[in-house]
Amino acid sequence: MTINDDVLILGSGIAALQLASLLNKDLNVRILTKDKIRTANSYLAQGGIAAAIGEHDHPSKHIVDTHEAGRFHNNPEAVEEIIYAAPRLIKFISEQGSVFDKNQDGKLLLGMEGAHSEKRIVHGGGDATGKNVVEFLISMLKENVTIEEDVFAYELLLNSEKRCIGVKAKMPDGTLKNYYSTHTILATGGCGQLFAYTSNANTVSGDGIAMAYLAGAEVVDMEFIQFHPTLLYLNGETKGLISEAVRGEGAVLVTEDGTPIMEGVHPQKDLGPRHVVSQKIYEYLKNGYQVYLDISKIENFKQRFPSITAICEENGLQLSEGRIPVAPGSHFLMGGIKTDLFGRTSIKGLYAIGEAACTGLHGANRLASNSLLEGLYMGEKLSSMLNELVHEDILSTEITRPFFIQEKVILPDLQEIKDTMMERVGIVRNEANLQNQKVWLDTFKAHQIKNLDPYSIEEMTKIFMLINANLITEAALKRTESRGGHFRSDYPLEDDHYWLNKTIIHKNSQGMESNHEYIKTALAT
Repeated sequence: MTINDDVLILGSGIAALQLASLLNKDLNVRILTKDKIRTANSYLAQGGIAAAIGEHDHPSKHIVDTHEAGRFHNNPEAVEEIIYAAPRLIKFISEQGSVFDKNQDGKLLLGMEGAHSEKRIVHGGGDATGKNVVEFLISMLKENVTIEEDVFAYELLLNSEKRCIGVKAKMPDGTLKNYYSTHTILATGGCGQLFAYTSNANTVSGDGIAMAYLAGAEVVDMEFIQFHPTLLYLNGETKGLISEAVRGEGAVLVTEDGTPIMEGVHPQKDLGPRHVVSQKIYEYLKNGYQVYLDISKIENFKQRFPSITAICEENGLQLSEGRIPVAPGSHFLMGGIKTDLFGRTSIKGLYAIGEAACTGLHGANRLASNSLLEGLYMGEKLSSMLNELVHEDILSTEITRPFFIQEKVILPDLQEIKDTMMERVGIVRNEANLQNQKVWLDTFKAHQIKNLDPYSIEEMTKIFMLINANLITEAALKRTESRGGHFRSDYPLEDDHYWLNKTIIHKNSQGMESNHEYIKTALAT
């Protein structure tokens, strides 16, 4: 059996493209994406990239803000390394062309976002930062990079030494195909589509995390889901993201009669940490109030936020009224596949970068605009290691899997997964709702399916969503406190005595049965 590629990358967000663009030309690189190359959360990212480059700013301030937002559950090493690298990463891209917005003197414009102590958000195209950076990275890809679109990877291939040697995928016509590689990278994003309200692209359903879990990789901190406070909310549905940068420019959250809702809630008011703002908006919505962003004091709104303007106008909202109806929705997963700062997982030959991975940078809640930064850093860091590795001969015969004749599992409706997760495992959690969801999820036994080959792409998507839903629900049940993106109304306070130095690891033994391990982590206080 021949190994087809030196490096196989699943996903096409900023982490994936940064990695691919920096790999040496003598490496054979292949990118697989389940949809199109530009269909990713990164492309939708509005706000920007955080970097301490302002006159009165310093990485040490950025580090403090990151730990505070993450409620001190962060990995200090990851925070320090990534934050200090931010100015250099921004400088490199900025020097390549007109990716970021600048003033008339040629200096980068810096915005303010929630929980930041300084203006440090670098943005491009007003509110089209992700699109600008993705287009730049695509332009930097070399001829050694092959891109295949509409390929649904669903199983990691392991050899007899339990080393990852590639993936199995299903093509649009239903045919199966194996892709072999020396190094396999999961850059598949988070799992935002598990919830009824989300800012995420339609493709973000946790595929890579579920694949890694089924292969036996360690998955960590799945209870920590960040709900973005402000999604456009019309007729009971969320229609798109309204960037935190809007509040950074002076927008205020108000009720129908104009009452500010964040007064007295947090010292930073509307720019408080996202979990605080999301919980307050959710509280008002549950009590029958509609919440709006009052944008009346922002000058030249349409010029500053062209993408948001387009979203609003496409949905029939007249911005001349000066108010945007909003609701919180799932936005970012702080947990994921456990990795080191090179993206190495617990399975040899398998790496994870971007939102699919958990380096510990974000702790219990991501500081705004740290995610694109992490993607740029991890893509660069992993490329530096892979470029230096001497080619290794690996045992390329995958484990022969027993032939299973297994009756196909009856799966729930996709919307039912989303609705139950939003209601029971969403912004506000409690034991009763979490237990109800656990019982419901257990009826499908998604993690016990031994052979995914007969299932359609739509069915496999549901299976992966159920696996992720179970991981999140179990982790949320175990963590009997509130911290960051994890809020339990029955345990509303942080419990530093028991929980600050603990994190939950989920490890799937032999790729099937769930086994919970608890590990100590050295977290700063």
